[in-house]
Amino acid sequence: MGYAVVLGEALVDLLDSDLDGERVYRQAIGGGPLNVAVGVARLGGAAQFVGSLGDDVLGGRIRAFLGAADVGVSGAVTVPAPTTLAVVTYDGPEPDFRFYGEPASYGLLGPDDLDLALLEGADVLSCGSITLLEPAGLAAARRAWSLATGLRVLDPNVRPRLLDGPAAVEELRAVVAEFAAGAHLVKLSAADAMVLYPGEPVEGVAAYLREVGAATVVLTLGAAGAVLAAADADPVRVPAPPVNAVDATGAGDSVLAALIADLLLGGEPDSPQGWVDRVAFALRVAGLVCESPGGATAMPTRADVERRFPS
Repeated sequence: MGYAVVLGEALVDLLDSDLDGERVYRQAIGGGPLNVAVGVARLGGAAQFVGSLGDDVLGGRIRAFLGAADVGVSGAVTVPAPTTLAVVTYDGPEPDFRFYGEPASYGLLGPDDLDLALLEGADVLSCGSITLLEPAGLAAARRAWSLATGLRVLDPNVRPRLLDGPAAVEELRAVVAEFAAGAHLVKLSAADAMVLYPGEPVEGVAAYLREVGAATVVLTLGAAGAVLAAADADPVRVPAPPVNAVDATGAGDSVLAALIADLLLGGEPDSPQGWVDRVAFALRVAGLVCESPGGATAMPTRADVERRFPS
């Protein structure tokens, strides 16, 4: 088994919480790609996080957290900026993110900061999320994508509050098409699809991304499961298990983490049914994540998943 490089952001979430009847904001280390890297490690894969960390105490805390989670940090760079904060509020279990910090510490990794040997040796490279909205981060992702010798994975992880109008949406849509054209796997959510391709049915979005060039597309639907478009088969729906959701933070990230971990452990499935089985397991992982508060800290092990959802 080799390792996965996950390129993207790390930041600190401030979670709207209740403490003895008082509303407080609880710190939680987060960022979609960081959650993915931690999830891969928890599920038995080897992961390296590549991104930029603030030069403050919070940046140091993120680096230590990743190390304790057995995620490699040799490709992470410290930059002269305070760690970006994301204030998280909820509508039921669904999180809403507002970002604070200028410059954005997570978007300051540039192409010249990349560890080329680390990238070229990876069996899986995962890029995406809000670093694609920053010029330096996008340039770094493009260079990494061009150097990758293993499987390439994309997750747009769209945050509408960071998109300033229709022109920004159009620009991101073009970036997604650019990366999808060379992707072995694209994972996105129904919320991502709604922003990028308004009015289009989810099966149509999955089919379009395959037409662009993605080998496999997994489009998550929350409690309704996921749409899978793989090989030459028509898109199919994979159901999610019923769960008692309290916090959906990191659920989509855990789906991607499970898919990447299985790519490391077993390679690409050789049939559409193989992908169905992979997605079904990833949805069980996400269901368990939804039953606990937080993102990275809620990522389960395979034993945790088996205990919650016995075969």
